[in-house]
Amino acid sequence: MTNGGGSARPSKNERREAAREKARELREQQRKREKRNRLLLGGGIGLASLAIIAVIGFIIFTSIRPAGPGPANMASDGIKVGENLEAVTTSALPAGEDPIPSAANAPNVVDIQIYVDYMCPICGFFEAANSEQIEQWVSEGSATVEYHPISILNSQSQGTRYSTRAANAAACVANYSPNSFFEFNNLLFENQPQEGTPGLDAETLIGFADQADASSSNVEKCIEDGRFSNWVTDATTRALTGPIPNSDVEKVTGTPTVIVNGVQYNSSTFSTTGQFDAAEFAAFVLAQSAAPTSAPTPTPTPEAPETPAAG
Repeated sequence: MTNGGGSARPSKNERREAAREKARELREQQRKREKRNRLLLGGGIGLASLAIIAVIGFIIFTSIRPAGPGPANMASDGIKVGENLEAVTTSALPAGEDPIPSAANAPNVVDIQIYVDYMCPICGFFEAANSEQIEQWVSEGSATVEYHPISILNSQSQGTRYSTRAANAAACVANYSPNSFFEFNNLLFENQPQEGTPGLDAETLIGFADQADASSSNVEKCIEDGRFSNWVTDATTRALTGPIPNSDVEKVTGTPTVIVNGVQYNSSTFSTTGQFDAAEFAAFVLAQSAAPTSAPTPTPTPEAPETPAAG
């Protein structure tokens, strides 16, 4: 199918590559801004002080805001993405209410839940190793993935509370453009800042929303204003105190916390080598998909990636 102008619509891979190129441009722009700011500061202009004042203002503004409802499509404190990377829509969670667990999947569809902090480097390692195969499973309908953004590493971003700001941005996308969430989540990890840095600014986060086809004045204002910051704090508290619904996990004690059909995944390769192995995770998913019953393995079902030949 072609557009009205007769040109073929870019493929998904082409759109993703374009998004990554734009992301690289945004990162370069941010590096230039930071370099310019350092030069100006060296010249005696107190931009750092102004930045601190701006951050303090943001923190005060978000902390005194009355509690409001959480983001739409995150009634479970997470957003569930299914076949064709389309989100499961829900109403917003009213302020003060307990989250509502997502409905159970069909017996032949694996349930993957992931609790993430966008400043967490181990989360980034997990996504780098596994996001491609998770995308394949979810796209074809053999699994769903439910992302729960939380903020436990605010202390690692020089006072800018990046973990909360990034989780708020994810909530903004979930609220206004839920089918863009998976791509936005990928962009946050592909461009993840290092611990100990200020993290990405609002302008860059808005740029990633644009690249994920989630751009709108509502998303922009939501990110700039930290609309769901209080919800992020509350959702984080709920995750850290537990219980975690529909699982054998009592509470989240670190990120990433990855749960497959109710069972927590603990990587043996990461504990020994500091790296995640996609084949190991695929094998774990397969084992959990077959665990509930003795019935034949359903179709479609996630498949472990092929191991490249040596050399």
